[in-house]
Amino acid sequence: MTDAQVVKRAKYKSSVKDPGVRGILKMTRERFVFQPNDPSLSVKLNVEFRLIKGHKSSKEGANRPALLNLTQDQGNYIFEFENFSDREICRDFVAKAIAGEVGGPTSEKSVPHKDEQLSSAEMERRIKLLQEDSELQKLHKQFVIGGVLSETEFWATRKKLLDVNASRKAKQRVGLKSEMIFNVKPSSDGQSNRVTFNLTPEMIHQIFAEKPAVRQAYINFVPNKMTEKDFWTKYWRAQYLHSTKNIVAAAAEAAEDEELAVFLKQDAILASETRQKIRKVDPTLDMEADEGDDYTHIPGHGLANEDIKDELEAQYEPYKRSFLQDINRHAAVVLEGRTIDVETGDTRSVAEALASSKRVELAKEASDGNSHQDRIDRMIRMAEIEDLQAPRDPPVAPLCIKDPRDYFDSQQVNAMNQLSGLRQMKSRLSASEAYGSLRAHISEIGTAGFSDPIIRPEVAFQVFNSLTQNISSSKYQLGKNPHESILDTLPSFTKEELLLHWTSIQELLKHFWSSYPITTSYLYTKVSRLRDAMSQIYPKLQEIKESVQSDSRHQVSLLVQPMLQALDAAFAHYELDQQKRSAKGGEKPNGYG
Repeated sequence: MTDAQVVKRAKYKSSVKDPGVRGILKMTRERFVFQPNDPSLSVKLNVEFRLIKGHKSSKEGANRPALLNLTQDQGNYIFEFENFSDREICRDFVAKAIAGEVGGPTSEKSVPHKDEQLSSAEMERRIKLLQEDSELQKLHKQFVIGGVLSETEFWATRKKLLDVNASRKAKQRVGLKSEMIFNVKPSSDGQSNRVTFNLTPEMIHQIFAEKPAVRQAYINFVPNKMTEKDFWTKYWRAQYLHSTKNIVAAAAEAAEDEELAVFLKQDAILASETRQKIRKVDPTLDMEADEGDDYTHIPGHGLANEDIKDELEAQYEPYKRSFLQDINRHAAVVLEGRTIDVETGDTRSVAEALASSKRVELAKEASDGNSHQDRIDRMIRMAEIEDLQAPRDPPVAPLCIKDPRDYFDSQQVNAMNQLSGLRQMKSRLSASEAYGSLRAHISEIGTAGFSDPIIRPEVAFQVFNSLTQNISSSKYQLGKNPHESILDTLPSFTKEELLLHWTSIQELLKHFWSSYPITTSYLYTKVSRLRDAMSQIYPKLQEIKESVQSDSRHQVSLLVQPMLQALDAAFAHYELDQQKRSAKGGEKPNGYG
C-alpha cells in the first residue's frame, strides 16, 4: 500500500445479506476497481470517486462483519473485508479521495482546493461544531462568508475536530469483569452426576491472568499431552475438589494424577511474583517485616496450638487455598486491566502473549540493579534513631573575631585603599569666593545657554506622558483584586472586540505562514487575500485605542502591541519575499516566481 493506492482482499455484496463475491479491491486517487477471484464471473467494478457521495461503515464487534458501504445516486457498493483494520484503512482512503486529499505528485498545499463533495454526516459534523462554538462561528462568518478563506482552507486546519472516527475509538483498553470465575454455575442434564461448564474466551483470559500456573500448564500440556477439552476438564475437577474443602481427597487425587496436581497445588509462579513485589515495598509499610515485633510466635504466648495437628497437616499444606488470597489476586488483575492486545478467540495466543508480557516485565525489573540498593538505603534511613544521630549541620568554617573593632577597622582600611587611586580634588577657596564662582557660571549659562541639551525635549515629553498616564490609570485600581487582569478592567464591548481581533489575527497568520514557500499561483493568490485582510486590522485596532477613556488607553496599548508586532513580522516577510522575486527578474505574469 502507498499513499496514492490501496489494495485489499474483500467481498463485493449487492446487499448486506448477500454472501458476496471474493476478489481484490484496488483504490487509487481517481477510482476504485474490483476484480473477482473467479475470472468467469461478470461482477467487475470500475467506478470513479467523483461519483461517490458518501460512505458508511459497520460497528466493530467480535461477531460483526467489517462492512464498508459507498453510496451514490444510482445505488450502493458494499464491501466486506477480512478484518476491521483493513476496513479502517480503506475507509480513511475513501474519505480522503472524496475530499481530494489523497497524495499525488504535488503536496496538498500546492494545489488549489476544489469544492468538496461532503457527505451528509460530514456536513452535519461541521454544522454541529459551529453551533457549539460561538468563537468558531464568528471566525467562519468573518473569513469564509467574507471571502478571505474557502471552506476547505478553513476546515483544513481543524482536522482533529472533524475526525469523528478518532473520537469514537476507545482511549483505554476494555477491562476485565469484576465477577469471579468460581461464581460460574455449571449446567446439569438431570439424569447423571455429570455437569457442564460453558467457557467463554473472556473467562479463559481471566483465568490465565489470575493463575500463571494454569497458563503455563496449558502451554506445556496442550496439545502435546492432552486435548484442550481434557485440559479444562481436569481444571474444573480441581475447582470442584477445592470447593468441597476436602484437602485429604484433593491430596489423594493429586498423588495419582500428575497433571491434576498442577491445578490442585498452590501456584508457585504466583508465589514467586508475590515475593518479588514484597521486595519492592517500602520497609515502613511492610507488615511481614514487622512480624517479629510481637510475641505470638513464641511458645506460651498467644492462642494455644496443637503441635501434633500441625505436623499432621504439614503434608497437606500445598493443597490449602485461602479465599482472601483469591479475592486479592482477582482484584489486582481487574485493576491492572488487559495487559495484552490480542484476539481472545485463540486460547494459545492469549496464553503465550500473557507469558511473554510477564517475562518482559520481570526482565525489566531484573535489569534495574538500583532497585535493591534503593531498598537497602531506605531500610538504613528508617532504622536510624534520630535522637542518637550526630547533627547534620552544613559544614562551615567558624568565624572567630576576638575584637569586633578589628573587623570593622580592617574594612575601612580596604575601602580607603580602593579610593586611593582616585584623584582627590582639594580646594582652598573661601565660602565667598565659591559663591561668586557659582553665580558667574549661572550667568554665563543664562546668557549663552547649553551647547548640547541634557535631554531632547520630545523624549522628555514622551516619558512625561507615559508616566502621567500610568499614574492616572493606576490610582483607580487601588484596593481592587490584585489577580484581576487588564482585560477585566475594560468595558465588556472593548474586551470582546480585542479578543475577536486577537483570534482573527491568529487565524490569518496560521494560514499566512503555512502558505510559504509560495510555489504556485494559487498560493500567491491566497497570500494576497490574507495580506489584504490583515491590512484592514490596523485601523480597527487604532479605533479601539481611541475609543477608550484616557485612563485605560495605556492598558489597551499594551494589549494591542503584541498584535501589531505579529502583523508587522508577517508584512516584513511578505515584502522581503517580494523583493527577492523582483530581484530575480521581475514579478511573473502568473503571480509567482
